[in-house]
Amino acid sequence: MLARRHEAGWTYQLGGNPDHRFPWASVSKVAMAFGVARQVTRGQVALDHPAGPAGSTMAHLLSHASGLGLEAGDPQRPVGTRRVYSNLGINLAVAECAAGVSIDSWFQSEVADALHLEIDLRGPCASGVHGSVNDMVQLGCAWWESADISLDVRDDFTRPFLAELDGVVPGWGRFSPCPWGLGLEIKGQKDHWMGHRASPTAYGHFGQSGCLLLVDPERDIVLAAASPIEFGPWAKALWPSWIDGVLS
Repeated sequence: MLARRHEAGWTYQLGGNPDHRFPWASVSKVAMAFGVARQVTRGQVALDHPAGPAGSTMAHLLSHASGLGLEAGDPQRPVGTRRVYSNLGINLAVAECAAGVSIDSWFQSEVADALHLEIDLRGPCASGVHGSVNDMVQLGCAWWESADISLDVRDDFTRPFLAELDGVVPGWGRFSPCPWGLGLEIKGQKDHWMGHRASPTAYGHFGQSGCLLLVDPERDIVLAAASPIEFGPWAKALWPSWIDGVLS
């Protein structure tokens, strides 16, 4: 599903069944980051607030720069020295934001209800959201222009944090540097799932369930797709050329 922004608003191009529900896997991180950004805008959460390992902040957790491993018990690195993809870091960041309420209640209030989406959380914050492709597109559009997020906060989330860090994009390999925003992957100069035509400022995420969400503010588009087949060689072969075709 493609959404294109014009001066008069948004237009949509559909393919398949945009209302069929899929597990989002790691695209869930984009939804969680939106909820965090709402709280940052309201002054309830600070990105420089200490969280996670000693020396780490909320921004480190959200950008995979805290040094934590993928899951609890994995080896750690020093904070801010490498982009280590971490589901654990995202889960800890959301737990900090939801202090005093359940994660489910936080998610429903800060994300699902705020965006009027029919999405639900069936597992960990970093990977447990279920929803439709239409929901994904609406989430991408909200990152662009939601009144719930100030422009300054949106910019903090959608530009690289510690831009010089090297790291690995799961399934695609090592990149130097490996730019990442806060909960959102930034394309930069990476040659991977976002293809060649997406602008360096494009951001989004893909999930191991076979779905993806891409926002390209320079090209005025939001693109989302899902598949009943989990991520694998087929996606690595298809996604870059398919996205390039859409953007062209």
